[in-house]
Amino acid sequence: MKKLFTLLLLAGASAQAQQNSALSVEKIMRDQKWIGVAPTNFRWAADSKVLFFDWNPENKDKSEGFQVQAASLKREQSDEKLKTAAIGADYIYSGDRSLGIVEKSGDLYLYYPKTKQEQRLTRTIEREINPRFLKDGTVVFQRGDNLFTLQLKNNAITQLTNFVKGKAGNTADKGKPTIQSTWLKDEQTELFDIIKKRNKEGNPVRGRFANLTPEKPEKTIKPIYLEEKFLNGLIVSPDGRYLSYKLMTPAAGTINTIVPNFITASGYVEDIAGRTKVGEPLPTFQSYIYDQQRDTVYSVHTEQIPGIKDLPDYVKDYPKQLAERQKKNEDRQVNLSGPYWNEAGTAAIMLADAQDNKDLWILKLDAATGNLSIVDRQRDEAWIGGPGIGWGNVGWVDQNRFYFQSEASGYSHLYLANIASGEKKQLTSGNWEVQKLELSKDKKTFYITANKDHPGITQFYKLDVNGGPLVQLTSMKGGNEVTLSPDEKWLAINYSYMNKPWELYIQPNKPGAKAVQVTNSTSEEFKAYAWREPDLVSFKNRYGAAVYARVYPAKNPHPNRPAVVFVHGAGYLQNVHYWWSQYSREYMFNNMLADNGYTVIDIDYTASSGYGRNHRTGIYRHMGGKDLTDQVDGVKMLVEKYNVNPKHVGLYGGSYGGFITLMALFNEPDVFASGAALRSVTDWAHYNHGYTSNILNEPYNDELAYKRSSPIYFANGLKGNLLMCHGMVDVNVQFQDIVRLSQRFIELGKDNWELAVYPVEDHGFVEPSSWTDEYKRIYKLFETTLKK
Repeated sequence: MKKLFTLLLLAGASAQAQQNSALSVEKIMRDQKWIGVAPTNFRWAADSKVLFFDWNPENKDKSEGFQVQAASLKREQSDEKLKTAAIGADYIYSGDRSLGIVEKSGDLYLYYPKTKQEQRLTRTIEREINPRFLKDGTVVFQRGDNLFTLQLKNNAITQLTNFVKGKAGNTADKGKPTIQSTWLKDEQTELFDIIKKRNKEGNPVRGRFANLTPEKPEKTIKPIYLEEKFLNGLIVSPDGRYLSYKLMTPAAGTINTIVPNFITASGYVEDIAGRTKVGEPLPTFQSYIYDQQRDTVYSVHTEQIPGIKDLPDYVKDYPKQLAERQKKNEDRQVNLSGPYWNEAGTAAIMLADAQDNKDLWILKLDAATGNLSIVDRQRDEAWIGGPGIGWGNVGWVDQNRFYFQSEASGYSHLYLANIASGEKKQLTSGNWEVQKLELSKDKKTFYITANKDHPGITQFYKLDVNGGPLVQLTSMKGGNEVTLSPDEKWLAINYSYMNKPWELYIQPNKPGAKAVQVTNSTSEEFKAYAWREPDLVSFKNRYGAAVYARVYPAKNPHPNRPAVVFVHGAGYLQNVHYWWSQYSREYMFNNMLADNGYTVIDIDYTASSGYGRNHRTGIYRHMGGKDLTDQVDGVKMLVEKYNVNPKHVGLYGGSYGGFITLMALFNEPDVFASGAALRSVTDWAHYNHGYTSNILNEPYNDELAYKRSSPIYFANGLKGNLLMCHGMVDVNVQFQDIVRLSQRFIELGKDNWELAVYPVEDHGFVEPSSWTDEYKRIYKLFETTLKK
């Protein structure tokens, strides 16, 4: 009897555990803390002995600071004093690394690595930013619109530039005192004896710097008037002679959108200022050099860039436009970044981005003249892109060689260019991508994050700067995001697997070394459910290209053998991989669908990241082309290999996934019986410029691309059941998009659609109640249309 009672207890406990682990929309869409809160914000102490991170293992209101000893792996909560030590890793060091400098809250701090002591250099109301060391050890920094130097030996500061807002001849710009400023100055002198005393001694009270004695200028600095333009990109050469800068002329005549906000504290409708739409005028940039030695300013000669007048191929589809543009023969607008100087200050390169994004040039700068000469040109008739391409990811290996990335081979790889010999050398190759890149402090080793083994697996490697074999440092299958310690002896690895969220690991920086787990963040409730490892498969699309997908086979297929396609968003994104998805809610929802008789597929359709240039640009001038047929070909694969019923297929997705859902229901109505389109673009002429113009050019230049890519032109093709969900304060894909499509349906007499609106939600939903309502509607749509 006792044995029977024990068995009954165990059976009851097992049944309770199964009941608790069952998935529902309400459970999945709660505040995501129910899963557990993963560690974030990893930063090393300057001495590389301690790693600091933010974590919330007890599901408190917010994350707190923690630290772990690299050698002993001893973990503890970090107090504020210890947390500040991590800032040392952010210092910019002098050439011999004997000193470091950093800006904190608008003031400058000097760091002594040997003693680990910090000295505050400035204490001012104005912000000092962008500090660095010149070749001779002098500190240079920016305050306001101007550059200054600081001599550490005598604490003397010198102003290098004199940028003045407004136009020459404006008396206010020349510093003429106003009535108000004169009155205040006289009042100060009358009130304070210290001011009278210091004025008499010739040492007026300043208060701009703490412990710094300003040096009297030896000469008047020539004013450079900004007029109506804006200054940015101030850079000084290592020897302090050349000061380069850019002036930005704002676009004229632009119209910004407005997003009405209906749920407000005031009770009144309040407008949110929005973005411009694609095709609106853009700001223009001009780069200049100020030669202090010659006290002269001159422009950088962009007209010398090879191909500056080249037109894109698509213009051939518009003969009249082609003739007009050929007649004008205008230089294309470019934006220069840099210069990037070598340590000796003997050479500099600049990058030039064409405003139409068809070209990226790497150019050698002759600073004495402003002349440019070509080092490398990357031309793409679609658009320049891919991981690591462009400014911010170039640098010098030695005085003559610098590195950059290019998709010249079809995949983003690492190159070295020698400005003395003109030689270019490709250091990595293959059908995989260099996704992140870091040069070691001694400039002998590249550290690389790449998907060499599989498009959906990232590992961390090292490579000699002269080339050779890649040496793999991490080994865990999945996603490995590495933060290297300052001394480069340790790897902090943010790691996850497809059914296991991100956790922190520590590993010595050695091949074959073991990574040791530091955090365990997932809740017991999360662990109670057996989260699937989806089948990672690939299939050939109708064009012969390999397409990768995740498949969640139905646990017990419904008699109708239904299937659901999940379409991930865009912006250059990948979701078919071996790490925890950024679409965690959708991943859990797909598990729930599979529990309830659906087979689910999630496709890295054409234009997803991780697969090289041809995949990336496969939607050029036709969104809703190959990216849509990939979904159709994926369904065909499910029919053939997973025995789904082709008459019971639905799909859902948000943002770009919502756009594809609309295009699928409008243009492939015999394939998709129903769909849920969330925060969808309905007309690309109403989206932003940066994303859209790359793919479709501008509406007034390439009308054909917009009309074949925008769902609103195909709305008459709707046959299946459509659910649309949209946040009313979406400042990205604005609510106007879905309203315009709704009016189109009304005028077409369509009645098999519905729109659910979310008054307080932006593009990315925040409130669990909104997520729950949205996905209950999606689930109801599939239950009522795919199982009956």
